[in-house]
Amino acid sequence: MDLAFSVGQVQPQVGLKGNALQGNLRRKAPTRSLPGREASRQEAPGKGALAGFAAAAVAVARGLRRRIRRRQGGQAVGTLERTAESLGWDVEGKPILKDRVEKALERGGLDGIALKQNKQWPTKGEVLGAIPKDCLVKETGRSLAHAAASTLQVLLCGYLAWKYIPMTTAAIPLWILYAVAQGTIATGPWVIGHECGHNAFCNEQWLQTLVGYTLHTALMVPYFSWQRSHAVHHSKTNHMSEGETHVPRVQKGDTNKYTTMAKSVGQGFVAGTRMITHLVLGWPAYILAGATGGPAYGKTNHLWPFTPFSNGKKDLFPGVWKQKVLLSDVGIVGMTALLMWWAKHSGLASVFALYLAPLMVTNCWLVLYTWLQHTDVDIPHFDKENWTWVKGAFHTVDRPYGPVLDYLHHKIGSTHVAHHVCSAIPFYKARKATEALKEKFPNFYLYDPTPVHKALWRVSSRCTAVQKAEGNNGMYIFT
Repeated sequence: MDLAFSVGQVQPQVGLKGNALQGNLRRKAPTRSLPGREASRQEAPGKGALAGFAAAAVAVARGLRRRIRRRQGGQAVGTLERTAESLGWDVEGKPILKDRVEKALERGGLDGIALKQNKQWPTKGEVLGAIPKDCLVKETGRSLAHAAASTLQVLLCGYLAWKYIPMTTAAIPLWILYAVAQGTIATGPWVIGHECGHNAFCNEQWLQTLVGYTLHTALMVPYFSWQRSHAVHHSKTNHMSEGETHVPRVQKGDTNKYTTMAKSVGQGFVAGTRMITHLVLGWPAYILAGATGGPAYGKTNHLWPFTPFSNGKKDLFPGVWKQKVLLSDVGIVGMTALLMWWAKHSGLASVFALYLAPLMVTNCWLVLYTWLQHTDVDIPHFDKENWTWVKGAFHTVDRPYGPVLDYLHHKIGSTHVAHHVCSAIPFYKARKATEALKEKFPNFYLYDPTPVHKALWRVSSRCTAVQKAEGNNGMYIFT
């Protein structure tokens, strides 16, 4: 079931459009030169001048892109002229593999860093040792202040809508705007609950559990169930069989249903369809059926960890976690009863407009963040023999969400690499940890400056299935 957590075709930055020009920025110019070009220049001096201006424009674009990389991502940008061969791929006599790798380079925004072969990976101890010690210090007062601010923002937005937007058909456009705004704001408390689930909120366990359980239950999230499955996701990031959430399908043969669909109705239709199914249906599909979870766990359900679920080779909710799942259900049942009481007294339309519609937007944000943190055309997954914790952590990617979303969502998308390296870092110290990782591991840290809406379109349209690539790194790359 290919529904939950994933996302389109983008050209990385600098105002340049078109795959051909982007390819020129990535590859050596001689491979793009055409026979007879010199003769045409001699015959038409005007064209030579135009070519000179074009070459100058390309040079300026390269300089701008290097500066963007240094300022925004700290990526290693020694050269932009990436090819499959320069990244260590053995593609001689393998035109299909060569084409796949070079298409990933053209479409992606990471300059081939994630696809480079035979890298000398640091140890887990070396990676964790790069995190400044003070980044691990949790400040209870500061965490509570952020939790209170996010909660008050949601309550204020809801109050203003209840007070000033009439419950009429004519006001539907205003209610749509409210749903988008409130759903976006409510993602903040969601992230705070996520902090609690990671033991990153405070040292007082009872307080941390109380805050996390309350905030997640208010957003219809089974707190302990998701805490467990999300911990598995962190422990097996980008693992093809034991990963949890956003584990891609393996393509058998030369095509899959989405590439076939693209040929008949267009790539845009594929992107639009997958964005709807993932962003709208993805979260309930994951909670109720384990959609995009790793095959090792079989079909799973975050509300019922018994038969007919819990049928995989590995149990997603082993031992005491089964009881914790049921404890999560107590909160969900209580929240459902509260909503039913509200609907009985104020009407279903009021509940939908003020709560359910914004909740759908919050769920969209959750799926979007998780999808883009671990998926793109130039980010590989790994088989059991070649996966390591370090590879998983460093195949997480940070993206530019801007100051407003970073404030509202506590930098969940722009400091996610550091979060995967050490999930106990409070979000308000993740920026410092990120800078330390960029400085210590510039050839492993991933930052894609592609605007998020373009990255979403690229991932939804292009990241439909993977195949294992020939080579000794055990990489599964998107077709």
